[in-house]
Amino acid sequence: MASLINDPNGQKRIAFNIGQDRRAIRLGRCADRDAERFLARVEDLIKAVELNDAPDARTAAWLSGLPDATHAKLARVGLCVQRGLQRPTLERLLAAFFDALEVKPGTRTTYTQAKAGLESHFGADRLLASISTLDAERWRQSLRDEELAEATIAKRIKTARQVFRAGVKWGMLASNPFDGVKAGAMTNRERMHFVALDVAEKVLSACPNHEWRLIFALSRYAGLRCPSEHLALRWTDVLWDQSKIIVRSTKTEGHAGRELRHVPIFPELLPYLRESFEKAEEGAEFLIARYRVQNANLRTQLERIIERAGVKPWPRLFHNLRASRQTELTERFPAHVVCSWMGNTEAVAMGHYLKVRETDFARAATEPTNARAAQIPARTGAESSGPERTTPKAEFAEVHSRQADALCVASGANGQVTPMGFEPMFLP
Repeated sequence: MASLINDPNGQKRIAFNIGQDRRAIRLGRCADRDAERFLARVEDLIKAVELNDAPDARTAAWLSGLPDATHAKLARVGLCVQRGLQRPTLERLLAAFFDALEVKPGTRTTYTQAKAGLESHFGADRLLASISTLDAERWRQSLRDEELAEATIAKRIKTARQVFRAGVKWGMLASNPFDGVKAGAMTNRERMHFVALDVAEKVLSACPNHEWRLIFALSRYAGLRCPSEHLALRWTDVLWDQSKIIVRSTKTEGHAGRELRHVPIFPELLPYLRESFEKAEEGAEFLIARYRVQNANLRTQLERIIERAGVKPWPRLFHNLRASRQTELTERFPAHVVCSWMGNTEAVAMGHYLKVRETDFARAATEPTNARAAQIPARTGAESSGPERTTPKAEFAEVHSRQADALCVASGANGQVTPMGFEPMFLP
């Protein structure tokens, strides 16, 4: 279970495993008898951790009598609780993590789903020190057995990794069992969809009023996040003379310098913006006034509008509208410029927004990438196999024949080749 190791410098250490995690306690220079006694107590503590139980009375008494420095060594490797703290369980770690969590309500919901999964699998009263990397791997497999999407599994693993990293920081456990667990990609490519312009126009035509047309246009033609960025827009944010809109983002406001951004008033967006301005009530503050109530479920209403338009609904309705716009803009403008308008990074855009379309393949097959390629005429089958076309093998045979003729001329009647040096002689 545990082994006593004598290092070459005369110091001793105890090495042991908890699950698949290898850990060690350095004893320094000490007598063999003292080291053996310490090893026996460590083995008792390891057994208690693996059984998720308290050590026996004799070991507990020995533990309580240790000096603070020695006790701290055992606490760092997860064999006991740091003095002054309760025995750390999963429930206590999760409670501390959520107390310190400062995120948006939607993000908190995502974290809560991971919390429920951890408690269901391990049990709320599970001792943190007893959770090994193997246990973490088994939790990941249980998520796959539930047939959750790979993106969902990846998010939950990364959340668990974050939770246990906080536990290590707070001294609740020695190491993070989720550090070695592969999370995978959080992007589900099957749910990425490009909303073509003709489809967007059909949906716009089916919108019931000017505010809904503006909501859809802001999503598809300006790439705004819906509903947070739509509902935050004020008419004072529309800089008509500069052809810009000031967009305030609650998603990125926690990052310095990313509280707001400027988005162009694109030509496709302008008609819907003007229409809403002309129909807005006198003194109106917000661009979107009618759908600001909490029970205004924009997603459900958009589903009805799409059905009315007679087009097939796409996954992630609002996100894919935004992603479609970023894909279009990236074809015309540098990536860093588009990301500035969209309020994300190039890495995020590559992983979650940019979509390869069938039209990209069609363009690549028909449009040359340089002027020289455009000037090269295509050869027909007859031209490429005609008598005037000489293959490399035929060219080599012709040159070889001319060299042989030259050697015959130089050899004379006796058939001896006149020394000509190393270079072959070519006749004109």
